[in-house]
Amino acid sequence: MSSSTVELTKDNFDEVVAGSGFVLIDFWAEWCGPCRQFGPVFERAAQKHDDLVFAKVDTESQPELAAAFEITSIPMLMIVRDNIAVYAQPGALPEPALEDIIRQARALDMDEVKASVVQAQEKAEGEAQAPGTDA
Repeated sequence: MSSSTVELTKDNFDEVVAGSGFVLIDFWAEWCGPCRQFGPVFERAAQKHDDLVFAKVDTESQPELAAAFEITSIPMLMIVRDNIAVYAQPGALPEPALEDIIRQARALDMDEVKASVVQAQEKAEGEAQAPGTDA
């Protein structure tokens, strides 16, 4: 791991993610071939975008974090902006695709994203409180 990436553990996860406005998280494992292929791409992006936080979660040494995020395929790239996961997809991305995803995540209107999250939560709460229907 280079100095441009942070190793996330269950002990520092909340501090790093909550304390940063824009975090890219690579869930990976040493034994995973595609993870090893994606690692250098992630590192180069970290060096290029030094205003963002690039973090790695070793799913072998941090099984609690992998379980908390229901990680079933690795590598898994997750982008968190303002404590909201705005992107999560498995697979080793080529450099142009990663750059495009970063560009799109930067372009998001976070006020709009937050409003849609609130709306979805209110809808879910309303459905949970609605009288039962035949199931």
